[in-house]
Amino acid sequence: MISTIPENEFSKAEENQASFLKRFYIYQKERFPLAGHGLLVTAFSFSAISYSRICRGAGGFVDLRTFLAGIFLTISLFLLVRIFDEFKDAEEDALYRKELPVPRGLITLRELKKTGIVLVALQLIVILTVFPEMLSIYLVVTGYLCLMGKEFFIGAWLKKHQFWYVTSHMFIIPLIDIFASGLDWLLAGVSAPTGLLLFFAVSYMNGIVLETGRKIRKPSNESAGVLTYSSMLGPDKAALLWISILFFTLLLSIAAGKIAGYGMSAFVVLGVVFLFCAFPAVCFLRQKEEKPAKLIEYASAFWTIMMYLTLGAGPMISKLLLN
Repeated sequence: MISTIPENEFSKAEENQASFLKRFYIYQKERFPLAGHGLLVTAFSFSAISYSRICRGAGGFVDLRTFLAGIFLTISLFLLVRIFDEFKDAEEDALYRKELPVPRGLITLRELKKTGIVLVALQLIVILTVFPEMLSIYLVVTGYLCLMGKEFFIGAWLKKHQFWYVTSHMFIIPLIDIFASGLDWLLAGVSAPTGLLLFFAVSYMNGIVLETGRKIRKPSNESAGVLTYSSMLGPDKAALLWISILFFTLLLSIAAGKIAGYGMSAFVVLGVVFLFCAFPAVCFLRQKEEKPAKLIEYASAFWTIMMYLTLGAGPMISKLLLN
C-alpha cells in the first residue's frame, strides 16, 4: 500500500505512485541501465565464448540460440547482483544515500524480491529448455551470490576490512565468466582450455577496476557515511591505486593474449587504451575536480569494454569474416 512506502525529501509523488513498470524503468535507469550494462555484458559474454574457442582452436562460433540464451542469463545474473546489493546495503542507504530509489520510495525491497524470484524462474526455464548441462555452473554462481547477500555471515568483520570485502565480492564476476565461457567448452563436452584461467583473472581485475574507479571523488563531493577510496586513502593515493590496478590488469591482458597466440597489434591496442584511460586519473592527480573524477569512472567502463573486445570479440569477428 502507498502508506507503507518510505518517503523523504528526495521522494517524488508522481513517480512513487506510478505503475510498477514505469517505476522499474526509472529504477533501472538509475541503478542498472540496461542499455549500457547490456552492451558491456554482451561484450563480456561474447568475448568469454570467443576466447575459449580461440584457445582450443575451435572453428566458428556457438549457435545463435545458445548465444542469445547466454546473453539473457548473464545480463539477468548481473541484475540479480544489483538486486541483492539493494538488500545488503538497505540500512546504510536509508541513512546516508536517501536519494537512491529504495530509500526515497520509488521501489520497495518487496517488489525487488518478487522481481528477483521472477528472474530466477525465467533463468531456470531457459537453462532447462536450452542447455540443461549448464545447470550445475548456474547453481554454483547463484549459491555464491546468496552467500554474498548474507555477507558470508561475517558482515560486521568485512565492513571493517574493506580489502577483504571487495576481493571476496569480486569473485562473482569470474564465476559468471566461467558460466559464459562454458557455453563453449562445457556444451562441446571438452575440458576448459587452460588459457581461460588468465581470462578469468583479467575479468576479476576488471571488476576491481570498475569498483575502484566509481568510488573516487573530489574532496568537496565526499559524503558522510558513504565509503569511497578517496575518503579512505586520500584523493592522490586513491588515483594512484586505480592506475596501479589498471596497469596490473593490462599485464594480465597481455599475458592472456600471448596464451591465445595474438600478435603485436592486440598488445598495441591494449597499451593505447591503457594510456587513454589512465589520462583522467593523471588529470585528477593534478587537479581534484569533479570532471576528471567522473571521467575515471567512465574510463573504467571503457577499459573493460575495450579489453573484452580486444581479447575475445575482435579476433573472433575477424576469424568469422575471413572464413
